[in-house]
Amino acid sequence: MTVEDAELPHLRRCVELAAEALEAGDEPFGSVLAGADGTVLAEDRNRVASGDRTRHPEFALARWAAAHLTPEERATATVYTSGEHCPMCAAAHGWVGLGRIVYVASSEQLGGWLAELGAAAAPVRALPVREVAPDVIVEGPVSELSEEIRALHRRFHEGPSGPT
Repeated sequence: MTVEDAELPHLRRCVELAAEALEAGDEPFGSVLAGADGTVLAEDRNRVASGDRTRHPEFALARWAAAHLTPEERATATVYTSGEHCPMCAAAHGWVGLGRIVYVASSEQLGGWLAELGAAAAPVRALPVREVAPDVIVEGPVSELSEEIRALHRRFHEGPSGPT
C-alpha cells in the first residue's frame, strides 16, 4: 500500500470523527476530503441515527464536492475514511468524479467484526469499491489504525445491553 506518513493525520482525524459519531449515538464512521495539496476541504461523520440511512459521511462529501469543486479539483482530491465505502457511497464517489479513496478498515474486515458481535446484517450487500467504481484508485486497509476502528464498532454494537 502507498499511504504516505503525511496522510496518517487525515486517517487519524477519520478515527476521531468516527468516535464523535459514536458519542452522538451513531454508527462510528468518519471521513475527510483533502485537495491535491493535502489541504482539508471538508469532513463529516455518520449521521444515520437521524433516521435517514443515507447520511453517510462519504456520501455527504461527494455531494459537497459536486457543489463546491471543479471537475479537475474533484479528480485530484482524496477521500480518507474510517471504513471502505459502501456501494451507495462508492457510486456517489464515482458519479461525482472524485479521485482516490484511502480507508482504515475494509468492508470485509467490518463484516467479519460485525458477525463476531452478532450484529444484524446490513440491508445492502457490501461490495469492494472497485466492483462499483472500477476506475477509482483505492488504498487500504491501514493496519496501524484498524484496531481503533474495530474497538469503536464493538462499543457501538455491544453497548450497555449487548449486541444489536
